[in-house]
Amino acid sequence: MLRDVTPLIEPRKIAVIGASSTKTSQGNAVIANLRDWAWPGDIIPVHPVAPEIDGLRTVAAVAELPGDVDTAIVAIPASGVLKALEEMEALGLPSANVFTNGFSDEDEQAFKVFAATSRMHISGPNCMGIINFPGRVPLYPSRPSLRLKTGRVSLIAQSGSAAISVLNTITVGVSKVITVGSEFQLSAADYVAWCAGDPETDVVGVVMESIKDPVAFAAAAQKMRDVGKPLVVLKVGASEIGAAATRAHTGALISPRDAYDRYFADCGIALVHDYDELVATLECFNFTRPVLNHGGAAIAGISGGQTALACDLAENIGLAVSSFADSTEAEVRRCLPGTNGANPIDIGAVVSREARNSGGALNAVLADDNVNVLAILQDSQDSLNPATLENYMSHIPDFAALGREAKKPVVAISPASGEIAPRIRAEFEAAHIPILRGLRPGLVAVRCLSNSLDGRPGLWARERTKHAPGAEGLADLRREISTHNGVLPSELSFRLLSAYGIPTVASAKVPDEAGAMAQAPSVGFPMVVKVSSKDIPHRSDIGCVVLDVSDEAGLKGAIATIQRNVAAKAPDARIDGLEMQAQVSGEEAMAGFAAAAPFGSMIVTGTGGVRVEIEADRAVGLAPLSAESAEQMIASTRMGKVLSGYRNLLPVTDTSAYADLLVRLSQLATDLGDLIGGCDLNPVLVTSGTGDVCVVDALMILSDTT
Repeated sequence: MLRDVTPLIEPRKIAVIGASSTKTSQGNAVIANLRDWAWPGDIIPVHPVAPEIDGLRTVAAVAELPGDVDTAIVAIPASGVLKALEEMEALGLPSANVFTNGFSDEDEQAFKVFAATSRMHISGPNCMGIINFPGRVPLYPSRPSLRLKTGRVSLIAQSGSAAISVLNTITVGVSKVITVGSEFQLSAADYVAWCAGDPETDVVGVVMESIKDPVAFAAAAQKMRDVGKPLVVLKVGASEIGAAATRAHTGALISPRDAYDRYFADCGIALVHDYDELVATLECFNFTRPVLNHGGAAIAGISGGQTALACDLAENIGLAVSSFADSTEAEVRRCLPGTNGANPIDIGAVVSREARNSGGALNAVLADDNVNVLAILQDSQDSLNPATLENYMSHIPDFAALGREAKKPVVAISPASGEIAPRIRAEFEAAHIPILRGLRPGLVAVRCLSNSLDGRPGLWARERTKHAPGAEGLADLRREISTHNGVLPSELSFRLLSAYGIPTVASAKVPDEAGAMAQAPSVGFPMVVKVSSKDIPHRSDIGCVVLDVSDEAGLKGAIATIQRNVAAKAPDARIDGLEMQAQVSGEEAMAGFAAAAPFGSMIVTGTGGVRVEIEADRAVGLAPLSAESAEQMIASTRMGKVLSGYRNLLPVTDTSAYADLLVRLSQLATDLGDLIGGCDLNPVLVTSGTGDVCVVDALMILSDTT
């Protein structure tokens, strides 16, 4: 549930609990800031003995506050915070902003229990408050930088120091600055949702350490998308990948950032990786809006070396560089004689300024359906030699004129990170063209501009797959799983797959050679023989999987080989018996999942068999998957390219059954991922042409395995 945080951001009457009559405290700093900004509302300090503080009349206790206080600043020792909040709750006050940190484990738990059921909206603790620039409400325990100006960019940060870093760097105007601290109750999601409806906010940046509630944050992001406002996130820290995944191939195929990166992509959230990238992207969105076509970026500049470097960086950061249509290249060559007309465009290659028609060339580029944004590289440092500055100012107005008329975004990037020359900044910004500092941060902003609203709506809102077990069947499976520890027995793993309609190979488990000989006719030759042991998760690694067993003599030899390899390489392993499987053929894929807090489970697929970790071919997605998402995952892997066919050498294979397997596996992970922390299906055999699928081997490891 998203909460209405209006009383915290737009208060009319403020109580300050923690202002001092003898020294400067955080509460006193808030009072000073409010008065310096000429905030028109009422300020009521709470102090047990002082009749006034900083010239304001006090009340002696929280219980004496008037009932129409909108929010209270709480800046007192941790031991007294809960009592103060309880007294505010009794008065019916709507909100509180808790600056305090240093809670004991007991006090923290009590605070969280109270906050979970309180009618109040509580921000913090361990935060630096909120600044509402248009409303002149600096509920902030320090002095905001004097260089800041009111504007349309809002910033939400879990860390106060992160907010300070951004505010000391950003050059555009700011609307709201909100520090959420430890999020005992309110979270960044509540403030993002509020900013979606704020008429004074056009773009929101978030610096986060963790997501408290992924569903709530996805809902808040959807609100931003619904009103066409970009949301940019700088995520600090990595995902929590369960320990069980480290014993499965999935653990080797995923990185700690995968879950968050996939989540943000699914939600259509622009993701950056440092403060410079965040600032550049916010400054970019302050002047221009995202585009929804799926073209790439055009890059132009007066230096061939700079444009070539930009293309190298673009590949590194995942920014698609457009390929121009033939007609566009022809027009660029006509306007810039001597160039090849391709992307990137080296305007400086045309030495004669009289021969240059850069405006005509760039207009042609912007008209190309393969282009959705134009990045112009232009040295713009404040340290430019005056003569060089004058030289540049002879053509920068041409770029500005282009931006004024363009129907697509135009972004100027100064390749170095120094401050921008005021004349150049004024020229570009008057044309509503952002001028960004630093080549990499600027190109990241361009990438975000291209895809920030292109997300997957309705994240995690899909129905369960038709062939998933019902509530009673699921409860029975959960009870059975909970009786085990470590690696699930192979028979149970295969039964779980069957419960979700995932095709598995015909197999039999036997205790010994005699049982194997008796079951051989029902399995059929050729077959694969494997050891059955919870202590040997990857059986092929030690020679305990034998292929191409074609008759009874071969079966006896396979069993002898397995017994010999177990004795040599895993003498302490507990052996349950042998597994016999019908040998089937096809392309070897792998599928699996790993627990990835706080999102549930992350699905992984790619090339399988013994090459799974060598090739490290993988795509990831968060459970549950849609059929479309599963198809996209397959297509993005090398395995998917093999299945799509190659000339006359490889047939085109239908991947719908493979995608359906991934969807079903994702539902299994959604239902059981809290119990099963790591899963490998390897190999999954995909029959060339028809695309029929069959799971040959399954490894499932319980999440409490260490």
